Amino acid sequence: MDATELGLRRVVVPTGVGPLVVHAGRGSGSPVATILLHGAAGSWTTWMPMLSASTGRLSDVIAVDLPGWGETLGPVPDPAELAVAIAAVARALGYPRWRVVGHSLGGVIALDIAARFPGETVAVGVVSPSGAGARAVVRRPLAGAVHLPWLAGMVGAMGVLRALGPAAGPLLRGLQRTGALDVLARPLFRHPERVGRSTTDALATEIRPSAFLAAARISRTHDDGVWRRIVCPVRSVRGRHDVFVATSDPRAWRRMLRDYDDVVLDDSGHFAHVEQPVETLRALRDVWAAERAPGRSPRAKPQSARTATR
Repeated sequence: MDATELGLRRVVVPTGVGPLVVHAGRGSGSPVATILLHGAAGSWTTWMPMLSASTGRLSDVIAVDLPGWGETLGPVPDPAELAVAIAAVARALGYPRWRVVGHSLGGVIALDIAARFPGETVAVGVVSPSGAGARAVVRRPLAGAVHLPWLAGMVGAMGVLRALGPAAGPLLRGLQRTGALDVLARPLFRHPERVGRSTTDALATEIRPSAFLAAARISRTHDDGVWRRIVCPVRSVRGRHDVFVATSDPRAWRRMLRDYDDVVLDDSGHFAHVEQPVETLRALRDVWAAERAPGRSPRAKPQSARTATR
């Protein structure tokens, strides 16, 4: 399946951080865009399984290639600058409001957008978002490895690949041809055999060590406290077997966010939207239904947090 079959067209939008390549479409006449933000070592195509499974539920889509990945050139900007740039993309495409959904690193950016544009953001969905646990690994890899060893290992592997320079490409292609990359991808997926070779092949293409390490370096100083400004609903979904989200992260988000709920999928890893797209769509149903931004309203009473299992 390609962008055309999904009802999307390629658009390049100039922004303050440089031109962003997005795939947009499925217009419904709604003033609310559905912004999709991929994680590190990904591109807009990681949303294809969920878009394919959405059966019309996802309209007015803007699927972004973040700087450094997909077709958008780097360098990787500061998350605050990127949040402003993505909001500018939505406005340039004719949308005054938006719901925004992000995976992993994209989840951080999605929350930053909601914090900086509370009057325009109607809801946020996060799939295995990067939290304080991931940032602890980046700041102190050895100490952080106690809690998130697979993430610490990935940071180390990216450092090796970057040091290899031009030789990294042939190495990855060799791992891809022999099937060894499927084995290395196992920490990312609960069932790598189910997601298909095309998914792991795409992952090999999007392993960009310099961009990954630049994003990790920038994340060290990220101020999660800005998320206290968020007034819209935030819905989270993650796999029970996700090795990149610390157990303390959801507790921190519950304390910080006004309207937060969390769904855990028993049969997924870090890429729930790839492994279980239908279940991910269902878990984020409040995000798809939201149409109005709450704006700068008085602080709402927090909901009682619920962790559902699918």
